[in-house]
Amino acid sequence: MTNHEVKNLFGEIIHDDPILRDRFIEPPFSVLDTKSGSWQKRKQAWKAKGMQSEVGRDATSFNSASTDGTFAGKPVKMSNTSIFDPALCEVLYHWFCGEGGSILDPFAGGSVRGIVANYLGYKYTGIDIRQGQIDSNRDQASDILPVNNQPQWYVGDSNEILDGMSSQYDLVFSCPPYADLEVYSDLDGDISNKPYDEFMALYESIIKKSCALLKQGGYACFVVGEIRDKKGDYVGFVPDTIRAFQKCGMKFYNEGILLNAIGTACMRANGNMKSKKLVKVHQNILVFRKTKQCLNAT
Repeated sequence: MTNHEVKNLFGEIIHDDPILRDRFIEPPFSVLDTKSGSWQKRKQAWKAKGMQSEVGRDATSFNSASTDGTFAGKPVKMSNTSIFDPALCEVLYHWFCGEGGSILDPFAGGSVRGIVANYLGYKYTGIDIRQGQIDSNRDQASDILPVNNQPQWYVGDSNEILDGMSSQYDLVFSCPPYADLEVYSDLDGDISNKPYDEFMALYESIIKKSCALLKQGGYACFVVGEIRDKKGDYVGFVPDTIRAFQKCGMKFYNEGILLNAIGTACMRANGNMKSKKLVKVHQNILVFRKTKQCLNAT
């Protein structure tokens, strides 16, 4: 192996790459293409480690107007809920969290973000309101990771649990509920079953409390997608998320577009265009930074 060759996480030799994969895993551009061969290869390598990110991820979609697309493999109409892309975790952790850093996830959901984090040497703390989901996460993590390197998951309402936390984190990272696009439970503290105004009030509170635990200079990264209301109009969830972070003093630092596999988009296009709705095949990656000014604001 020459001085210009390094090995990736899976032991493969990476040569100097004109689009910087040797340094950044994927090109550090504002568009991330999950359809590329490199991306799909990394995703399959993660799955080969035994990750079953769908375990414990039951949910139902009640947003009948939101039938125009999928978000990073998130079908709108389904009996089982979406899963998170482990290859995306790998990239965003590498970009926005220092080596061995600590990660806070206030909307933990499935096992992926926690397992990938600890596998890569980070320290993950996630919160989810469903006991069954956390039990599934812990079972899967124990099968993949050493007993002394397990993610830390809390069961409960993030809006309450965050009040009792004092640790400081290097990265706040999550993929929150997209309002009621997927309803995960009927529990009182589950914001996915709330009307949008109530959802946003709780969502903003959780974001503020999470960012209060973020170290100065640290980043917050949320992966979000737009949703439609019952009349078929976009509700503005992406700009609402940006405003929620800005309201607690965070600086809007980066915006990325996550291109998803087209999948059934072609089949859905004819139906969607009857009402002039474009088929959504992307998500938004929103990155915020905590500065000294942010500390004064919070």
